[in-house]
Amino acid sequence: MESKSSNKNLTVARNSKKDEFYTQLSDIEKELNHYKEHFRDKVVLCNCDDPRVSNFFHFFSYNFEQLGLKKLIATCYKNQNADLFSENNSERAIYLEYEGDKNGNKIPDPEEIGIKYLNGDGDFRSRECIELLKQADIVVTNPPFSLFREYVAQLIEYNKKFVIVGHQNAISYVDIFRLIKENKIWLGYGFNGGAAHFINRHYENYATAGDHKEGMIRVSGVTWFTNLEIKKRHEDLILYKSFYGNESEYPKYDYYDAINCDKTKDIPMDYKGYIGVPITYLDKYNPEQFEIVDAIGRYSLIHGATKETKGKYLTKINGEKTYARVIIRNKKL
Repeated sequence: MESKSSNKNLTVARNSKKDEFYTQLSDIEKELNHYKEHFRDKVVLCNCDDPRVSNFFHFFSYNFEQLGLKKLIATCYKNQNADLFSENNSERAIYLEYEGDKNGNKIPDPEEIGIKYLNGDGDFRSRECIELLKQADIVVTNPPFSLFREYVAQLIEYNKKFVIVGHQNAISYVDIFRLIKENKIWLGYGFNGGAAHFINRHYENYATAGDHKEGMIRVSGVTWFTNLEIKKRHEDLILYKSFYGNESEYPKYDYYDAINCDKTKDIPMDYKGYIGVPITYLDKYNPEQFEIVDAIGRYSLIHGATKETKGKYLTKINGEKTYARVIIRNKKL
């Protein structure tokens, strides 16, 4: 159960327009091109998007026939863009339903869509938005980063397929990591360089001059999370280094029975025990090649701070802390 202070923080985050990051159409196209076979005859829901400005709605409505969609639904929180887009200053939450081209021009014309009003505020947790969620086969959106855990929990509860944007830090959340470990959620193809430019006018953009985009903010560490099968998830990581003869390159942790490997490319091909690898390894994870055992830092994400490990930083090597690590085991040895 959430604490009162936690609930208060969620409410603040929900009402804060600083939690709105609008995804570029080019980034959406680049990622979703890998999932095309999943969309035929499916109802797609974008439930954290103002459909009047959402590039998710734009992508699916303009590619409706090509993808073979059955229906597209998009909802947004009330007054979401009042201070961003002066023409969109309604206090009412809305949702749109689009069922494809009717006049033969292959363009989602306004008269083919139409605006429908919600009785509530459009929060994805509201009863009427959950009813829309129940209709959906696949959910695709960029949910508020501050509500990511709660958002994913709802998708799992209602057994929905999804492709969503999230921050890499979410991997360190106990509930999210458990889903990754249990192969109920995994990383998609990602953004170039692990960073993306989002439309957001509430933060100052500190990107370098060569990476600056007007009206946008550059956010590092973002990625895509999904539970749809994709080709990369079944590609073996090519291993070339041997543990034996190079033991000094793979020291053991002081308080955890595993060797440390600083780079994914250096994972030894012949070590049967537990191996600690960077979190970025999950981008290359193939469940047929490796088993995810745990994740460690100050404590174990799977076992928590036990009596035996309390007060001991689990990634220490010879008394020195290292970065958080995912613990894996080679299933083919």
